[in-house]
Amino acid sequence: MPAPAEFLQYVDSQSDAFIGRLSDAVSIASISGDAAYRPKVVEMSNWLNAQLQAVGVTTKQIDLGTHVMDGQTLPIPPAILGRIGEDRSKKTVLVYGHFDVQPASKSDGWDTDPFVLTKHEDGRLIGRGSTDDKGPIMGWVNVLQWHHETQTPLPVNLVFCFEGMEEMDSEGLDDLVVRERDGWFKGVDCVCISDNYWLNTRTPALTYGLRGLVYFRLSISGPGRDLHSGVFGRTVHEPMTDLISLMSRLVDQSGNILIPGVDDMIGPAGAEELALYEKLDYSIGDVESAAGGKIALSDDKATVLMGRMRLPSLSLHGIEGAFAGPGAKTVIPAKVGGKFSIRPQKVGICCLHHRAWHTPMLWLILEGFVARFMPVMPSVVLVLIRLPHSLVPPQTPAAVEKLVRTYIESEFVKLGTKNTMQLELLNDARPWVADWKHWNYEAAKTATEAIYKQTPDLMREGGSIPVTLTFAETLNVNVLLLPMGRGDDGAHSTNEKIDTSNYIEGTKLLGTYLYEVAAHATA
Repeated sequence: MPAPAEFLQYVDSQSDAFIGRLSDAVSIASISGDAAYRPKVVEMSNWLNAQLQAVGVTTKQIDLGTHVMDGQTLPIPPAILGRIGEDRSKKTVLVYGHFDVQPASKSDGWDTDPFVLTKHEDGRLIGRGSTDDKGPIMGWVNVLQWHHETQTPLPVNLVFCFEGMEEMDSEGLDDLVVRERDGWFKGVDCVCISDNYWLNTRTPALTYGLRGLVYFRLSISGPGRDLHSGVFGRTVHEPMTDLISLMSRLVDQSGNILIPGVDDMIGPAGAEELALYEKLDYSIGDVESAAGGKIALSDDKATVLMGRMRLPSLSLHGIEGAFAGPGAKTVIPAKVGGKFSIRPQKVGICCLHHRAWHTPMLWLILEGFVARFMPVMPSVVLVLIRLPHSLVPPQTPAAVEKLVRTYIESEFVKLGTKNTMQLELLNDARPWVADWKHWNYEAAKTATEAIYKQTPDLMREGGSIPVTLTFAETLNVNVLLLPMGRGDDGAHSTNEKIDTSNYIEGTKLLGTYLYEVAAHATA
């Protein structure tokens, strides 16, 4: 059932107004990871709540309690639950998004004010949150606006869950989903999340898997206060020296994780799997264009794709407590902390070719078994790549954390230092993989082909969205990631953007997807 032509025409006619709506959203600096901006996240919750109500959504804002961040007890911004439609003859789609954003300032290297949406002459809409994740949320509001103004009934019932803490490990949200399983979320048939991106700048995509996340702070302390290097240099154990030594032992220049056992959790790729990577519409130029430099780890396409989709990764993020200002301050810091994260992969259904929508019945049965029983059988992890399968240990955050602690503690002892070490797990998220042959994905595929006239790539993504697995397991439903933005949008980076074409065509895609859900779910 295609979307009405009038809807598609309306979206084109309202493009300026829709960009204005996104501009208003971007102007609210809803940075969840900075205590000083926490009131702005609350402001964003209130603003979005009003936007939803204006297009006919029944909403309620949920108090999620408090949490401790950097030694402060802070209120968690209220989540928004919304609902429109109660027709039991229709399918019910749960839509998730987040309205908090990463920190940003001109001093980070932005060309423009990150909280003023700037339209570039080439169509880029530049601003923090434009693609992650305010653009997609505004897309849903845009879809509802036409239905509300024309009094056209939606083809499905919609339930919304929007939060303001996704960039801070979705504090409080898992408990809310569990509490509302038989309440607000009762009767949900599938979930749609638009909080990721195409693999490149050309080909739309559907995502059926995400890596997990374990994020650590490694702190080294020794002196009772900062020391003068001219007085104490080469007379005391220096925390910075120990920290740099330990951080250098985590990952090598080729991206190989040096912590024993982590990379071993993922078995080697076979020839047939490598061939599947080669068929994806992706090139080394795509990754280097998105990164803004010719810095790909390899010139081999399959190697780079496996680094993004298949293998765990370890990244070093920063050092706290060290002198980073202008000038030449000759201080020995008393305490320093290094932050790093590992993104573990969930080994599961791994068929990457975007045309491979049908497999022999045997594999349908085996893959269905894995999708159904994986949550309750964590020790059984199958790699299904159309032919052979193998058994490997589950790469859960808990398993990875244990390996990290054992390794760092042993390496710290080797330093022979008198400083002290502390390793903190700041947040974590489990990997997720979905059944991409479900009618939810078929509906999204058909909708994508209708809007973009292309068959979407079917892919696993390198990022993490903590609540994805929570929805899948708690509600026992299929979860779809339906991206709006492109692979070069620069989420979490400087000059984050969404292209006008992706924002407008993406709005059409979201609306069309709802009509295709109604058709595919009853086919």
